[in-house]
Order: sequence, then structure tokens, then C-alpha cells
Amino acid sequence: MLMPAIEVNNLSKTYRVYRKREGLMASITGLFHREYSEVHAVEKVGFQIEKGEMVAFLGPNGAGKTTTLKLLSGLIFPTSGDAKVLGYTPWERHNDYRRRFSLVMGQKNQLWWDLPAQESFRLHKEIYRIDNKTFDNRVEELTELLEVKKLVGQPVRELSLGERMRMELIAALLHGPEVLLLDEPTIGLDVVSQRRVQEFLRYYQQERKITVVLTSHYMKDVEALCSRAIIINGGKVKHDGPLVEILDRFSKYKIIDLLFAGTEIPAGLERYGTIQESTPPRVKLQVPRNKIPEILTNLLSQYTIEDVGVQERPLEEVIAELFTSDRDSDEPSVLPEESPV
Repeated sequence: MLMPAIEVNNLSKTYRVYRKREGLMASITGLFHREYSEVHAVEKVGFQIEKGEMVAFLGPNGAGKTTTLKLLSGLIFPTSGDAKVLGYTPWERHNDYRRRFSLVMGQKNQLWWDLPAQESFRLHKEIYRIDNKTFDNRVEELTELLEVKKLVGQPVRELSLGERMRMELIAALLHGPEVLLLDEPTIGLDVVSQRRVQEFLRYYQQERKITVVLTSHYMKDVEALCSRAIIINGGKVKHDGPLVEILDRFSKYKIIDLLFAGTEIPAGLERYGTIQESTPPRVKLQVPRNKIPEILTNLLSQYTIEDVGVQERPLEEVIAELFTSDRDSDEPSVLPEESPV
């Protein structure tokens, strides 16, 4: 039986946070008596990811996504629980393990700002002990796939955000990692740059069969790249399964797209559902998914309709509602980075 690429069991990370009260006297008192509270960034999280899978890791800000990726990359230690990536315990930081994975964070740079990207690539070559032929072949392949071959000699600070992110991906893949952890790789990118990154990741993952964990707030990234999603909120896993099941499990509504005969929209449609969009003679109604047959029967019997369609609601709307309804009002919007328990 093949071992999963990533196996997480009851993984938890708790931070101890100092709570400062307002005022001078409170500050003085705090010098002698400090009050702390505990924040459960990750709480008994468990999942498995097979080799060659590309999985979306979703959640609102502060849900514990980045903390989980930091745990899997060995950057921080857990409070409790266990994880294995390619058979290694990440926070033991074996050199062999560090040569087999890569972490890309959309809000963190690994390239030297004032130097051309090619110089940072050469530094990675020495760090990972990549032989000259392999290095040259990989740089040639990746710069061509990501359409940045003419930019590698340009200082990183002079590149656009999209160009810098493509350079970051090249740097992360030079040593041929088997596991790639991507934390918001398309954050802030324009539509064209997003599409290029998406197309590259899809092609590269399929060709190399690497294991990819992707966090993103752009549902277009998720829908384009992943068939499975793990949803985390409040530090706990809320869903783990096929992406399409999210709509079936969490969406209570569907959209009926109606095209009426003539040029007007009939009055009184509100009694069937919520009007989402109205462009006479077309209207879109949001209706309870369990009442679709009944509502369609009534509409078709009362009105002259030239065309009708039933659609799922956009994935991003369903997930946003899930995050909102499940949010703990006491949970901080930004998780602390210090004082781990």
C-alpha cells in the first residue's frame, strides 16, 4: 500500500497572546502582572493527500491555512498532533526533506530585490547542490513555460508583480520538489497574470505528478486547478472532499434563468424566489434547491417562457456564506506570530 504524500493527524497549534488594557495605569500594571489568552490557530486538524494530487486548502483570513502550511514546511512547531510529509516529520527539519518540498508565499519574497532573478537562481543552485546541466535545463524550461526568459537579467525590483511571482515559482521549482505548498500565489495579480500562472501550474503538475496544496481566495484558481477541496475555519476542518460537493452540501439555493416571450418581465415573480438579475425579458431567480420542480411547474403553467435553465450559484458565493455563518465572533482576524504555547 502506497504511503500518502501528506498525512496529518490531530494537528494543533495554540498561541499565547498578551492582552494589554488601555491607559497608563494599565500599562504600568502590565509590567508586573500580564494577562494572556489562548488562540487556537489550528485545532485537531486531520487529512491525507495522496501523491500527485492537487488540493485546494480554503478558508477565510485567520482560519489557520497559512499556519498549517508553515507546520507542514517545518517553519513552526505544533502544540500537539503529528504530521508526515513524504515520510518525514516536517519540524524535525531533515536536510533530505528540505530538498524534496518547496513553499511559495504570495506575500513573501525569496528573491533578492536588487539583483537579477538569475543571480537568485544561482544561489538556489548552490544551496540545493544542483548540477550544472540539470540547472541549465530547468532554468531554460521554466523561463520558457512562464514566458520570462528575457527578464531573468533584470533586477527583481523593476519587474511587475506578475513577473515577480513567476520568478518566485521558478526559484521554488529549480530543485525539482515532490511537494509544492502554494500560499496565495496569485494574490494581487491581474487577470492575464493569473491565467498564465494557472496554466503553468496545471501543465507542470500534470507532467511531473507533484503533490500540490493550494490556498487561494480566488475561486477561479481553485476551479481551474483542483478537483478536491479542504475547507478550514476557526482552525478546524469543515469539509474535505470533491469540489463539486461543496455546492451540494452547503448551497441551499439554485438559480433559475428565465427568458420570457415579449419584451417585459411579468409582475409577481418575487413570490417564487429572490430576483438576482433582471434584464427584460430575461430574469434570474434564486430559489430553494429542494423546490425547483414545483416552482418550474408553476412558472411554465402561468407564463409563456421561451427558454429556461437551472444553474448552480457561483462557488465563491457559497463558500463566502459558509465562512460568514461559521465564523466565531471571538476569533481574531489576524493570528499572532509569537508566544506559542
